[in-house]
Formats: sequence, C-alpha cells, structure tokens
Amino acid sequence: QVQLVESGGGLVQAGGSLRLSCSASGSIKRNVAMGWYRQATGNERELVATITNSGTTNYADFVKGRFTISRDNAKNTVYLQMNSLKPEDTAVYYCNAKRLITGWGTDWGQGTRVTVSS
Repeated sequence: QVQLVESGGGLVQAGGSLRLSCSASGSIKRNVAMGWYRQATGNERELVATITNSGTTNYADFVKGRFTISRDNAKNTVYLQMNSLKPEDTAVYYCNAKRLITGWGTDWGQGTRVTVSS
C-alpha cells in the first residue's frame, strides 16, 4: 500500500483558511483516486473529498463550496484547501488512496489535526 503523510493542520479561527498536504511515498498516478477523510472526536470517520487521476473532483455536501481538493502528480502530493472554516470542521484529517483492485486503503495514518475556534 502507498504510504501517506498528512501535514498542514493547526489552529485557526472561524472563517479562516488552511491548506492540508498529503505526501505519498510513490506515484499517485497508480491510484484510481485520492481522497480526504476526517474524524471528529466521538464521531465516525467521514469522506470529505475525492479526486480521480484524471482530475474529477467530488465533495461532501458539508464542505461543498468551501473546500477544494487538488493534486500535484510531479510532487506526489494531494492538497485540501479549506476556506470559511467552521468550528464543526474541527477534526483529524486523513488522506487515502483508492486502487483499482483493492479499493480504498484500510491502514490509516496519523492524520493532521485541524482545530477551528469560535
């Protein structure tokens, strides 16, 4: 499985912005898609956004219009630009890779913590 390392989280006030990065150990072009998930304390992990290797993006309703997922194949990196952040966006954010045969990965990493203050 591809190794993924998230970074870019931190503390931000409501209405602010952050950009998360997900660095992959190998070429992300091998994957069907890349995605960002998040998990708030006490909640289930939920899918936030996905991007295919052709650039097609999809977003969960609760972030649509505020978050943007992108990828840089040359850097083997996926980004999540988060604007107009709300306290309810507070969570640990994880990236994941979807392979053609095995689907989404099941070995979750450390993630990066985002805290949005009111």
